[in-house]
Amino acid sequence: MRTGPALEVKGLSIRFGDFTAVDDVSFTVERGEIFGFLGANGAGKTTTIRMLCGLLTPTSGSALVGGLGFEDGGMGIKKIVGYMSQKFTLYNDLTVGENLDFAAGLRKLEPAFARDRRKELFDLIAFDRPLSTLVASLPGGVKQELSLAVAMLHDPEIVFLDEPTSGVSPASRARFWALIRKVTALGKTVIVTTHYMDEAEQCGRIALMRTGKLIALGSPGELKTSAFPGPMTELDFNGPAPAGFIVGLRAAPGLLELSPHGMRWHAAFSDAGAMKAALAGLPAGALAHPIPPSLEDVFIRLVEGAER
Repeated sequence: MRTGPALEVKGLSIRFGDFTAVDDVSFTVERGEIFGFLGANGAGKTTTIRMLCGLLTPTSGSALVGGLGFEDGGMGIKKIVGYMSQKFTLYNDLTVGENLDFAAGLRKLEPAFARDRRKELFDLIAFDRPLSTLVASLPGGVKQELSLAVAMLHDPEIVFLDEPTSGVSPASRARFWALIRKVTALGKTVIVTTHYMDEAEQCGRIALMRTGKLIALGSPGELKTSAFPGPMTELDFNGPAPAGFIVGLRAAPGLLELSPHGMRWHAAFSDAGAMKAALAGLPAGALAHPIPPSLEDVFIRLVEGAER
């Protein structure tokens, strides 16, 4: 196993014609970390991952992946990373065994090594179905776990997971994240993109992206503290919010963010004094109680807030 950071990224950019998909991104990921990319569709998460897997060549900047660069066209990098794409990396019209044999052949793995890894990975994901099982007959959550096994068949140091739980049930998502934690316990580094806030909470650190730029980086707790240095309160009007009060609240000094959450509203302020003054005219029957900010609040403020 190599030493040093799993990823060292400096000023990484990629352009397609006049369009800049990833713009001057820099960050470091330590070995054994669960590192997440969070952002809206089109933010540049997948493009960044594909560059780091050696599938796309950066226009500018540099990156070391497991200590290796792109001087050889990314061939060395491809040997030490595993990549699970947004869509399942399995062929539905092949059996489980045929899918694994095909992946082993693409990687030019020795048959004995591939068999041993298959057993290890089946134990990891608790897969006990026959190798002759047609992939098309498997439930979505099981396909997802098998896709992870295929991505790790060559025993990579770093595993890239691009929205791996998209389209599966909440229970399957929970099982998959338990697997991610098992993978890092084995000494692997996991880089994951997601648009699920509850999943992002499970990452050690998160890179928040917007229109190709990295706009915030830190642990979930650090991002919340940075985005919301003052108090936050949840407002419950026991019905539709009075339009006049909301208009006035938006103009209140010290208001950092005001956003609807179902029938309730989250309001964040720069300090307690600003909150007390702004809520002095709270309508009769309305309730206000302090709450901690969530990653969804961070996302709304830093990503969606810039577009409002």
